[in-house]
This record gives sequence, C-alpha cells and structure tokens, in this order.
Amino acid sequence: MKPPIFDYVAATSIDMAVAALAAAGGDAKVLAGGQSLVPMLNFRLLRPSVLVDINRIAGLAYIEEDKVAIRIGALTRHLQIETSPLIAKYFPVVSAAMTHVAHLAIRNRGTIGGSLSHADPAAELPMLASLLDAEFKVVSASGQRSVAARDFFLDALTVDLRADELLTEIVLPKLPPHTGFGFEEVARRHGDFALTAVATTLTVDGDVINQARIALGGVGPTALRASEAEKLLIGHALDDGLTERAVTAVRSAIAPETDLHASADYRRHLAGVLTGRALATAWQRANTGAA
Repeated sequence: MKPPIFDYVAATSIDMAVAALAAAGGDAKVLAGGQSLVPMLNFRLLRPSVLVDINRIAGLAYIEEDKVAIRIGALTRHLQIETSPLIAKYFPVVSAAMTHVAHLAIRNRGTIGGSLSHADPAAELPMLASLLDAEFKVVSASGQRSVAARDFFLDALTVDLRADELLTEIVLPKLPPHTGFGFEEVARRHGDFALTAVATTLTVDGDVINQARIALGGVGPTALRASEAEKLLIGHALDDGLTERAVTAVRSAIAPETDLHASADYRRHLAGVLTGRALATAWQRANTGAA
C-alpha cells in the first residue's frame, strides 16, 4: 500500500501552518501523530494535494493549569495525558480512559488534537471532551475562535473545523469539589475501538446529586451526552430505582447502528449496563472522596 502523491510542508510555526492550509484551498491535511491519517492515505481513502506537518511547531505540546481550567496543547501525546499528575488530580476519569486508547505504541505518537479532529465516534477522547464540556481553540489565517465540544462534533469523522483551520488547544474546566467519576468500556480486545463506552461524573451536595454528566461513545455517529438521564438524577440520592430510570432514559436516547462488530440491540443493552455501573462507581467516589 502506498499513499497518493502529495506536497509536504514542515511547518515551524502556527502562522506557517495556517498559511499553508489557506494556500491549499481546502485540499490539505494536517499531520500530527498520523495514527489515523497515514493508514487512510495508504488505503487511498484520502488524496490531499498537501500534507502540513505540525510536529516541528514549538509550544503545542503542554498540560498547564490556571485558576479555572486545565489547558492542553493539541500536539500533546496520549501517553503524556495518561501519565500527567495534573490530569490525574483534576480529571481522573481521563486518566482511567486513556489506558483504553489503542495500544502503547499508538499512545506514544497519537495526539489529542489529532484524535479530536478525526472524531471517530467510537474513540474515547471525543466522548471525554463531551463529558467535560471542553472548549476548543481554533486558529486560521484570519484569526482565532473558540468552539464548545457540544458544537464541535457534527457527524462521524466530521467536525466544525474548516479546511484552513488548525485546532491548537483544548480547555477543560475544572470539576466542582465532591465529584466522583465512572468509566466503563466494552471492546472485543483491549485497545480496539469501543463497541460501547460510558463515562459519568456525579457531584454531590450532602446526600443528593447536584450535577450529573453522562457521555457515551460507540452508539451513534458522534459521542453524545444523555441530557434527559442527567436531569433525572439531579436533586436525588442514587439508588437502584433511580439508576434504572436513568438507564432507561439512556437507552431511549440512543440510536446505535448494526455493523459487523455488534448489533444495534446489543449496543443499546451494553449502554444501559455500562451506565448503571459507571453511575454506581461515580456515586461511591463522590461520597467517599476516592479517586
């Protein structure tokens, strides 16, 4: 397998990268980790005229803290996120989920910006971005804009990112105190794309839930938030009856497809089972302070 012929630009700055994207007139692709792009080139599923390599741009790989958020540069490798003390402190759900992202060799090279821009509906990072209300900083030759995660993922492998734009930073607002998390995933083999994955956070005040988040992957064309199920949980303590109502709401909210890996009914069943498990774990962690 060989890729089609293309020109190659090794950008050394963001300005150089976005200028190359603009000059290509919509016919360029960005090379970061290359873990999705290169196989697609080799299969000739993509035929760009230009590859813009951003790996030489200094200052795009970082994990930094400010008062209200953690900021992650788009070139930050999966392994850096998986092993980051800051991520483990503020977003242990991300640390837990990153161990399920492909295999170690891929996590050494794959980047958060590349995964989010690729937007595979069964990938963990788009689901986590949706769960955590991430904000994306996007740059083009004409300026910068911010896009909320809920608006960024449009369809399978389709995001709100123009051909002349570059994702440069991901901002994760810090979670409130007394927040617990749950993460559950089923895949055929560890490291494969998820058949279904669920991530939750529950924030408690006394003995009731005052904030709930449930995100799912692998059950539709994009990662999604189960907003109706979230609303059911607010103002209550988690018990078996409430969990069952939330599970029912999750199953009602999704429309998975049948493919060669799993049927729609199986994915819907998994989504409910994994939601129940993730909620129970999040509730326990929120009440005990366990990481």
